[in-house]
Amino acid sequence: MSAMDGLVLLLVVAGAVGYAIALGAARHRGRWPALRTLCWYAGLVCAGAGMVSPVAAAAHTSFTAHMAGHLLLGMLAPLLLVLAAPITVVLRALPVDAARALSRVLRTWFVRTLTRPIVAATLNAGGLWALYATPVYHLMHHSMLLHVVVHAHMFVAGCLFTASLVSPDPMPHRASFWMRSSVLIVYIAAHSILAKWLYAHPPAGVGLGDGQAGAQLMYYGGDVVDVALIVLLFAGWYAAARPRAPRVTVPIVTATDG
Repeated sequence: MSAMDGLVLLLVVAGAVGYAIALGAARHRGRWPALRTLCWYAGLVCAGAGMVSPVAAAAHTSFTAHMAGHLLLGMLAPLLLVLAAPITVVLRALPVDAARALSRVLRTWFVRTLTRPIVAATLNAGGLWALYATPVYHLMHHSMLLHVVVHAHMFVAGCLFTASLVSPDPMPHRASFWMRSSVLIVYIAAHSILAKWLYAHPPAGVGLGDGQAGAQLMYYGGDVVDVALIVLLFAGWYAAARPRAPRVTVPIVTATDG
């Protein structure tokens, strides 16, 4: 096991333990949905598998395996981790003063900018185009630093993009439904076009058959996650837009009435 593999496993374990500690610290605030907890740990498994697994090892020589890692690390893991509402978990666990300080950080210009759908989508889709349409993909297999930077960007950009669209965490600066849906449509188009382009133009050093198999995996595997995002986006819109049942006020009858 390399030092990088050890670091990835350490981060995964830290994420697992940290979430469990936060849940324990916030247990007096009521029950936490088990599905969100399951999403968190499933997301950590996907992120770890994208970096440290037989698939990750094969990705050094197989473009198809690399693309499987991309789907795990850059799309599926971010979706699951965001659905686990980690910010809410932390806010529930922290003392009031610390929670308020974290809320102020989340409202800063820097965080607000990164979580705007247009910015997050540009970082995500733009990073993929820069990786596969330039020599970066070839170079990262010869530079450990570049390899780490590429995968870190893939993961963080995926998390920011997913959070900007469907995060269950409180977001006082959340974009409108129409803005988020428009950005998602453009992102899906950019991702699909890139997959089709890779089918015809595999990266340098990648065989045609391997390149086409990887491009197909990117196209169809990405569609699965994209459909999940569409469903979640519209489900959130429906929940927020549906009319609330009017409250019925029952008059209090006293002994003197009538």
